[in-house]
Amino acid sequence: IIIWNECMKNYILALTIFLSSCSFEQANNDEVVIYTSRQPQLIENLLNVFTEETEIQVTILSGDAQQLMERIAVEGVDTDADIFMTVDAGVLWQAADKGIFDPVESEVLSSRIPQHLRDLDNQWFGFSKRARTIVYSKKDIDPEDLSTYEALATEQFENKLCLRTSKKVYNRSLIASMIEANGLERTKRVVKGWVNNLAEPVFSSDTNVLKAVEAGNCSLTVVNTYYLARLIESNSAENLGIFWANQEDRGVHVNISGAGLVKWSNNKNSSIQLLEWLSSDTAQEMYAKANKEYPSVDGIPLHPLIEAWGDFQEDLIQVDKLGSKQSDAVFIAQEAGYN
Repeated sequence: IIIWNECMKNYILALTIFLSSCSFEQANNDEVVIYTSRQPQLIENLLNVFTEETEIQVTILSGDAQQLMERIAVEGVDTDADIFMTVDAGVLWQAADKGIFDPVESEVLSSRIPQHLRDLDNQWFGFSKRARTIVYSKKDIDPEDLSTYEALATEQFENKLCLRTSKKVYNRSLIASMIEANGLERTKRVVKGWVNNLAEPVFSSDTNVLKAVEAGNCSLTVVNTYYLARLIESNSAENLGIFWANQEDRGVHVNISGAGLVKWSNNKNSSIQLLEWLSSDTAQEMYAKANKEYPSVDGIPLHPLIEAWGDFQEDLIQVDKLGSKQSDAVFIAQEAGYN
C-alpha cells in the first residue's frame, strides 16, 4: 500500500491551493486509489492482503472526510479517487447527495451486506458496524436502573450524565435515529433532558468522556463501544460497565464505516473487486478486529473483548436515514443547547 497525504496541509489552507499543488500521477489499470478519513494503520494490513491475493495495488490518500468529499466533488472527472471510504452513514449519505458515487450492481455485495446497512440505490456499503450504547460507573449506577437512551433524560439521572459534543457526527446520527423512532417533538424533549442532566460540559471525544466516568466526574455516558474496548485493553476501565440500550423496543443504535465507488473512477472493475473483497470472510474479520468493531456480515468471529459483552438486539433502521434526518438532528441539538 502507498499512503499519500503529503499535500493535505495545502488542502487545509485553501481549496484553490490543493487543487493546484496536490496532485499525483494518474493511477494505472492495476491500481485503486482510496480517499479515506479512516486512519491508515486501521486499513493497511487489510489492503495488503487484498494486493497479495489480487496483485492490484492500492494507494491511500487520508484526511478529513468533509474535505475529501469536497475535493472529489470539485475535481470531478479529473479526480484520482476510485473509492471514497469513511465512517458514519450520515457522511456517506452526504457524499451520495453531492453526487460523487456511482451505483454498484453486485450480486456479491447485495447478498453479503444486509440491506439496512447499505444505500438503497447501492451507492455505498457498510463494511463494519459501530454500536453506540450506554456505559456506566459500576460504583454509582445499578444497571437494573438503566433502560433506554430516552430514559437518560429523566430526573433520575440529574447531574449524572456526561456526553460528547453534538458537533460530532456520531451523536448527530444517534439523534437522527431517535427522530425516526420517536418523531421530532419527543426527540426535542429527550435531548433537552440530556442537557439538563449534564454533570460536566460536553467533551471533545468518546475517550475523554469515558475517562470522566472512570474518574467519578459523572456516572454514565453514551459512546461507541470500540472506545471502551481500547480502554479495557489498556487497563484503564476498571470501573466501567456496558449496557445495551433499548432492548425492549428498537434496539441499540448501530452506525457503520463504509465505502462507495467514485463516479469518475478510472479503474472501476478493480475498484468494484476491492469493494466485493471487503465483504469476504477474511476481510470482514480483519476489518472489524482492527478497530474492535462489529462485522457487517453475520457469522464472522468477533474481537475477544467485544465477544465477551454478549449478544444484543440492534436497531435495524435503514442507515441512510441517519443522513437524511441529520439537518433536523442539528437543529434539535442547537435548540436544546446541546453544544
